[in-house]
Amino acid sequence: MSQSVQLAAEPRAASRKKGAKALRKSGRVPAILYGHGSEPRAVSVGGFELERLLERIQAESTIVEVTLGTRALKALIREVQRHPLKPGILHVDFQEIHADEKIRLEIHVHLVGTPEGVRNQGGVLDQVLRTVEIEVLPADIPEHVELDVSALMIGKSLHVSDLAIPKVEILTDPTLTVATVVAPRVEEVAAPVEAVAVEGAVAPEAVAEPEVIKRGKAEEEPAAEE
Repeated sequence: MSQSVQLAAEPRAASRKKGAKALRKSGRVPAILYGHGSEPRAVSVGGFELERLLERIQAESTIVEVTLGTRALKALIREVQRHPLKPGILHVDFQEIHADEKIRLEIHVHLVGTPEGVRNQGGVLDQVLRTVEIEVLPADIPEHVELDVSALMIGKSLHVSDLAIPKVEILTDPTLTVATVVAPRVEEVAAPVEAVAVEGAVAPEAVAEPEVIKRGKAEEEPAAEE
């Protein structure tokens, strides 16, 4: 089951760009809280607290208990916007969830074991798919799903259909490959060209002799007339 964490939020005015910039300067991050047909609520959260939280959770699958005044709302982090060049978070979206309503989210796939094709055949394990989309009740959200790859030989694969998650409906295409073992790539090495080194001499094949054109007597320049 997924872990649950807490994060304090404060109401804020739905301001424009200038207001959001001032909010960030004060150390807070603008956020939006939406869900269940209610109007989206503009809030803010502590930037330092949010950064620390994101360092220790899987944001896609962790329930966040957002405390807003005297209320505590359960939510999922749906989007985190970061500046492309500068450190810091620009904005975060929270989706409110209810215990009796199923939600859609992505969870990570963790590979377990060392494949036979790697251990005994020198193959390479390639994880093609790292997350899958699921539908589940909030109380049954798993932190991740594990897939045992120990029996994989070179050329063999495991697919989404091989995943088993209790109380969860997997929405990702079951035919997609999750992991496969491939043969090691062999680099072709060009054969060395044999060369005979003779001190002070150059191999005849290396340098072509210049063509020498000799003039015959008939081609000699005429003598100057007296």
